[in-house]
Amino acid sequence: MEKLSLVLWRERELLDTLHYRLEQEQLLLASGRTRWLIRAAREVEAVLETIRETEVLRAVAADQAAASVGLPAGSSLRDLADAADEPFRSLLHDHREAFQAATLEITALADANRDLITTGYRSARETLMTLGGPVDGYSQDGTATSVAPRHRLVDRSL
Repeated sequence: MEKLSLVLWRERELLDTLHYRLEQEQLLLASGRTRWLIRAAREVEAVLETIRETEVLRAVAADQAAASVGLPAGSSLRDLADAADEPFRSLLHDHREAFQAATLEITALADANRDLITTGYRSARETLMTLGGPVDGYSQDGTATSVAPRHRLVDRSL
């Protein structure tokens, strides 16, 4: 149980780091300062990769903990917590609640970031289209489609 608890603490730290990195990304998106956006996205991906690696360790530790309390491999964290003696019972329930809260917060933040990215992409695309670019979109086979050229009046005094 102790090994599982240590891995769960590590995962909680990583989720906290992911939350921080997603907030950084959101601040960059919201401010329109895209210079560091690629770096922020790479940092989010790096944390996600570390979380994936830690999940493998958690699965192994959880299966060992399950065997120690007579549960089958692949048992849920709730089942492990219910079967464990104190102080691990309370500790595992606390981990479970923290994971649920972190998951909700991170999901909401990631969705908001996705919306900001989509809005920025649409805005840039619409701006480029108003400049009379030759490409309007893409067909089903991936070839570029174009629109008829339009005449534009440009106020050069700006």
